[in-house]
Amino acid sequence: MRYPQTFVDDLRRQADIVRVVQDYVQLKKKGANWMACCPFHKEKTPSFSVSPAKEIFYCFGCHKGGSVFNFVMEIERVAFPEAIKIVADKVGMPLPKMEDDGRFEVRRQEADEVIQLNGWALDWWEKQLETNGEARIAREYLERREITEETRKTFRLGYSPDSWEALSSHLKQKGANQSQIDRSGLVVKREEGSGSYDRFRGRLMFPVFDGQGRPIAFGGRTLRNEDAKYINSPETAAYVKGRNLFGLNLTKDEIRRGEFAILVEGFLDLIVPFQFGIRNIVASLGTALTSDQVKLLSRFARKVVVNYDGDRAGVQAAKKSIEILLAEDIEVKVLVLPENADPDEFIRKFGAAEYQNRRAKAQPHIQFVIENALRDRSLHRPAEKAEAVEEVLPYIRAVKSRIQKREYFDMAMDGLQINDVSLRRELWQSLRSTNVDPAGARQKILRRTGVKPTVAEQQLLELLLANENLRREILPSLQKPDYEDLATAAIFTALIEIEAEGLEPSFELLRERAEGDQVTQELLPMLLMAEVDAEDEKKDLRLSAEKCLDALRLVNIDRRIREISAEIAAAERDGNDVKVVELMSEYGGLDRLRKSFEPQSQLAQAESLR
Repeated sequence: MRYPQTFVDDLRRQADIVRVVQDYVQLKKKGANWMACCPFHKEKTPSFSVSPAKEIFYCFGCHKGGSVFNFVMEIERVAFPEAIKIVADKVGMPLPKMEDDGRFEVRRQEADEVIQLNGWALDWWEKQLETNGEARIAREYLERREITEETRKTFRLGYSPDSWEALSSHLKQKGANQSQIDRSGLVVKREEGSGSYDRFRGRLMFPVFDGQGRPIAFGGRTLRNEDAKYINSPETAAYVKGRNLFGLNLTKDEIRRGEFAILVEGFLDLIVPFQFGIRNIVASLGTALTSDQVKLLSRFARKVVVNYDGDRAGVQAAKKSIEILLAEDIEVKVLVLPENADPDEFIRKFGAAEYQNRRAKAQPHIQFVIENALRDRSLHRPAEKAEAVEEVLPYIRAVKSRIQKREYFDMAMDGLQINDVSLRRELWQSLRSTNVDPAGARQKILRRTGVKPTVAEQQLLELLLANENLRREILPSLQKPDYEDLATAAIFTALIEIEAEGLEPSFELLRERAEGDQVTQELLPMLLMAEVDAEDEKKDLRLSAEKCLDALRLVNIDRRIREISAEIAAAERDGNDVKVVELMSEYGGLDRLRKSFEPQSQLAQAESLR
């Protein structure tokens, strides 16, 4: 009995020999390899070398060497099957059932057959792209995307004719039988009746190669209006989804030399940069990044720049990828191109030099996560602030290095304006705890950052609720920024809606409109019970309401000025001169607006009402 060879091969590819050896030996990097004193014989000068590129170890003193399995067998003094178990446990790959040699030979033969049929299909599709009149649509598409003939041949792009059986017929002519064709993944069995039809029809074909440069799968892009923009090969004896990276067979040497990789999503997001000379790049085959793909990539680099599309879907995909990369102790930065451009579009428009310039300024992953957590949220609203912190913390928790984790934590707390020392201490302790409570951070923040209503907003609401004429005069002048960050925002919102509908703002109606808001439920009865004497000649109700509103606006202006000051300091630390200029301009406008308000005594009053 033995483990399936396909599993052993996958395990060898996924296992990072450096990380496995480091569990037993203290390695130090020297050039492309890692060195240490040999664990198998006594020596003072290191002669034990590990090569991640060649996936082997060797001692120049005692001459022991071999694969990661040989190392574990030697160091643990176990047989090969036990070494397989140990490495699989370190890598996190579940062990399959053992099988006899006959089953293994059948599986290996099936994999070889699939690769052979894939090779025949690829040769044929390449010729179709060059010569078939029907393929003109594909050639024109490549011209529009500025793909050169050299690049097309490098990546061996092809075209699948829009026919139900053209490829099947070609494979049979090459000597394949129907059973082999059915197992190849190149055809789809009919739901009704017998037989099959070609899986890829009328599509531009992108082959996926393994580390040895063998075609193991395909992606096909539609050139017409079809729901499925891309269709991909199913799993076969030669191909398991989530274990390969597009382009790695061509770019792994450059990735190793540069010691970092650029990770993109789609085929053309890799092909176009490659054509422009950017060669340390891989694509996740248009699917969610997997831990197996990260382990494969980590054999060549421990630093990754994620450059997915800047739209909402791309941002979500990038965030998921960050978590998986961090779990494998990869240093992650994120590149977001302007106007949500993808790498293909950006490079064709602005060139490789500008792309590399922006790539060099890619954000640390935590900055990217913080900015997205703050999108469409206000830090002045406790619930939204809690949500933002809750969203960011998992990306700090996933960091392996304690020093880096602390650095990222401090950056996040500063960016999310968590200034309470004891709260920061509690959140840091929660990150170090093995018992993760998803709601714990939110409760801590809500408990510490609850916003209380100011005197100004309470007085303004009392006046508005008591006087119908005043509501008609004041409410139209209220703008959302005037009240959206107040503790009583729900009451203002409900009052404006009710007034617009021509209804009377009763207790029941206001409570119903602001349902679920705790401040509303507690404060509303008091606001409605307040006595405002409209006949008192000594009081000018409109003037009182306007003073309250001015006070609230001054508080908002001062708060934004403080925020801008912090953002300017951060931008200066990052060397972002463009951002500094933008923020200084906003600061100047707000400062002038503040001075436009009446006397400084008014400002003092606003300060007292916070």
